[in-house]
Amino acid sequence: MAQQYTKIMIRDMCIKMLNERPLNKITVKDIVSACDINRNTFYYHYPDIYAILSEIFQSELQNAIDEYNDTLSWEEGFLVATKFAMENRRAVYHVYNSMQKEELENYIYSVAGNVMYRYVERESEGIQASTKDKKLIASFYQCALTEMVLRWIGSGMKEDPNIIIRRIGELFDGHITLSLKRSGKFNF
Repeated sequence: MAQQYTKIMIRDMCIKMLNERPLNKITVKDIVSACDINRNTFYYHYPDIYAILSEIFQSELQNAIDEYNDTLSWEEGFLVATKFAMENRRAVYHVYNSMQKEELENYIYSVAGNVMYRYVERESEGIQASTKDKKLIASFYQCALTEMVLRWIGSGMKEDPNIIIRRIGELFDGHITLSLKRSGKFNF
């Protein structure tokens, strides 16, 4: 129990510091000092700061998966997944502008994939779409959403993601279902 508390404290402090300054300005010494623990305690839980980042994004991915349910549209599911970014804009921006940008990209790609694959699967009920086409459709939207989010982060996260995602949903409404029906129609 104490180990879990310490790990959470280290993780939370890392997020707090990322909201205050860039990743390359955060050291293990800063974290252990702020947490009032020794370096050995830190290294017992994490090999380095990058391992904390990896765990943060894995944990947030799991939270997004757990919160997404089959009653949500893909737009609502994706907005659930942006909650961490909205609550920690500066931290996300600092990670985006660091050498560890790949962790963030993988997180966004995974979230977009999970939301889209589940949504496409649900939309395909009663439609004779091929598995290959369902994966292709979900992958297309996964890539598009990932790139849009990365561009949004890169531009300083100024626009409200609720407006952007909902507008995309309005503009492309029905396209996924139409694509699935085409798959069933041309499925040999």
